[in-house]
Amino acid sequence: MKEVYSDLIQYRGSHYDFGVLQGEKLRRSLTLVNRENQWKVRQPRFQIDVEETKEVFMKLAPHIWEELNGLRDSLDWSMEKVLQEFGGYRVNDERSGCSILSGDTYLVRNYDYHPKTYDGRYVLYQPTDGGYATIGPSQRITGRMDGMNEKGLAMGYNLTNRKKPGDGFICTMIGRIILETCADVTEAVECVRAMPHRHSFSYIVYDQTDGMVVIESSPRGVEARSADACTNHFERLTEENRFNLDDSHRRLDLMKQADVQTAEDAFALLNSPEEDIFSLKYSSWSGTIHTSLYEPEKMCAWIGIGGNQTPKKFDFESWLFGTDAEGAKVHGVVDTDLPFVHMDENADWFRRKGERRD
Repeated sequence: MKEVYSDLIQYRGSHYDFGVLQGEKLRRSLTLVNRENQWKVRQPRFQIDVEETKEVFMKLAPHIWEELNGLRDSLDWSMEKVLQEFGGYRVNDERSGCSILSGDTYLVRNYDYHPKTYDGRYVLYQPTDGGYATIGPSQRITGRMDGMNEKGLAMGYNLTNRKKPGDGFICTMIGRIILETCADVTEAVECVRAMPHRHSFSYIVYDQTDGMVVIESSPRGVEARSADACTNHFERLTEENRFNLDDSHRRLDLMKQADVQTAEDAFALLNSPEEDIFSLKYSSWSGTIHTSLYEPEKMCAWIGIGGNQTPKKFDFESWLFGTDAEGAKVHGVVDTDLPFVHMDENADWFRRKGERRD
């Protein structure tokens, strides 16, 4: 068992200034040291075209480009390096899971991946220069793997496949763009249709009017459908699916068959290792790191890091009106000895004596 935390980051201001602030925090962090070491072993399988990337950002999310500029200036990096680490747009990564369930008032999801990739940052951001305020855990600093915005739109994503990649955004940045630019499910569907996609993912969006919609997205097409649960396979773009879908179907069936009456029931279902939706397969890139739940009607966000957790709850509406959330970190316990990139040395891919490469 390992005690794990996420830093609680709260900021109100321009995107550029937010980028500067994040760069200042990163300069003193283990995250950059570990990521630098990761690149020494895992060579990037993509290229960075700065001008092409800027053009796409200016069309879809120009304010986020300003955040990247702030990171560049604060870290004193080239824009090419900033985009490699944090840009989320790639021209020319491993297995993961993730399960999402919705009810009448909530969207709940498990984020399943490898600890060495986890940012360990929970971010509340209210921009003053355009875009909606958002709450949720970050990934690759500028991206979001799930979250909710001030309009009550909640979002999460699930991997389907990374075969046949295209030129486009990766999942983390698509999640961020959805939350910052879309007021409801309808706008989110149109936004995802308009984006270039690097890989095949489902983007699951939820609001109080339309409920949950699964947006099946690949470099070759986008389809949307209503649903109340989603795992790691497409039901419309089936040609994009991986060969072995047994575990994806198993988790989907478990969620559909469960007797869930309340948001508390839903969180417990996904957050309990005994229920078999929660995964302990951390070394296989598919262990559950956190469970998030969003209640748009109450403007409340929950998160539990690790299994069998009492969730930390955030009153996002109060925060939007200027009341800061208490504390500096969100704490949890994860059943693994693997290092986390933001809090442990040697969270890289080097093979060490007595250690297998995960």
